[in-house]
Amino acid sequence: MTDRTGTMTTPDPDLEELPVSERSVSRAHLLRATGLGVAGATISAATGSAATAAPSRGEHPNVRLIRAYYEAYGAGDLSALRRFLAPDVRWTIPGHHPLAGVKVGVTQVLAFFAQLARAGFRADPICLAADGDWVVDLHRGWSTQPAGLDITWALAFRIATGRIAEAINCPGDQHAADAFFWRVYPLAPIPDRLADR
Repeated sequence: MTDRTGTMTTPDPDLEELPVSERSVSRAHLLRATGLGVAGATISAATGSAATAAPSRGEHPNVRLIRAYYEAYGAGDLSALRRFLAPDVRWTIPGHHPLAGVKVGVTQVLAFFAQLARAGFRADPICLAADGDWVVDLHRGWSTQPAGLDITWALAFRIATGRIAEAINCPGDQHAADAFFWRVYPLAPIPDRLADR
């Protein structure tokens, strides 16, 4: 077997032991295995070099900020995430599920992250790219408690004064995300579901 450069490689022994019908590989795994994300494939085609989520010298400062944010997120320390967020941050979660909507301010965004932590959400960046005040991120995002959602996500981060001022989250499969969030985060029965006025 050869890789994308023509170098001989050894097959993954864990996959070799499985029958062909059980060898499931996610899109994110394939993109990471080739060293390319969607944006990276475009950059690679244009420049002749691979683009990956690995840090490089001369990296845009906003990309470094988002890379550090993902490291803190991966550590599971919600208080460490506070330093990355502007006080009036706006975080948009699309969809038709209990966690969807625009979160405004650090308190609401961290409360959203606390809910994601209940499902053991993880994120593995595939590609990060910056243009001015914006960073676009493509990553594999998956749940571990319970397992069941493993898709590619794209986020657009607007950076202001060295902090995340806005984030727009776009799942690669909105229907799968909606179904998962409804299953894991059911609404309370009425009247407990309704806010006091």
